Amino acid sequence: MNNEYLIIVAGGTGSRMNSKLPKQFIELNGEPIIIKTIKQFLNYNPNIKIVISIHIDYELYLNDLLKKHFTENNFLTVIGGATRFQSVKNALNTIKNDNGTVAIHDAARPFVSKETIARCFETAKKLNNAIPVVDVTESLRQVNNQTNKSVDRTTFKIVQTPQCFNIKIIQKAFNLPESPLFTDDASVLEALGYEINLVKGNYENIKITTPKDL
Repeated sequence: MNNEYLIIVAGGTGSRMNSKLPKQFIELNGEPIIIKTIKQFLNYNPNIKIVISIHIDYELYLNDLLKKHFTENNFLTVIGGATRFQSVKNALNTIKNDNGTVAIHDAARPFVSKETIARCFETAKKLNNAIPVVDVTESLRQVNNQTNKSVDRTTFKIVQTPQCFNIKIIQKAFNLPESPLFTDDASVLEALGYEINLVKGNYENIKITTPKDL
């Protein structure tokens, strides 16, 4: 577990939350969401190496939070980019030891379970990558212009984070030119021709995005 890294993507400004603070800093039961998220991973591995990609306007705010909530501040913060792709790339570039596994996780997913984290890391160590998914539980319809049709929901999965990767391989993938097709980190790796391995996620692992989610 010594060569396990975590990148937390916290570069957003929370425009959809209609809040003065970005969503990752909003408190739940007296604790900021991003702090809850970090604690989930430290509960899995207290020695995991953590890099946080943050918007430049909130770097000092984040560092103050980390000092307040953790006695040992073994975190590296890096300024995020204009897109998620750039934010992750900036964080990946700080990892000089490419002999290991890195998890990339949304700051606003504080309810990921220890079991989900473990499954992702274990599978990625064996197969070079792993992403957590859960089943679609509601009916789906595909809409095309003015028509729509029912589709088989069993052929779809809801994708979550953390998405775990062999460090050397995912760093190579993020040297590709950015594309609108990159909807998550796994889609970047997929562009290199790799098959993506799915593991069981947990339904509580929602991404807090809107006031309704809170």
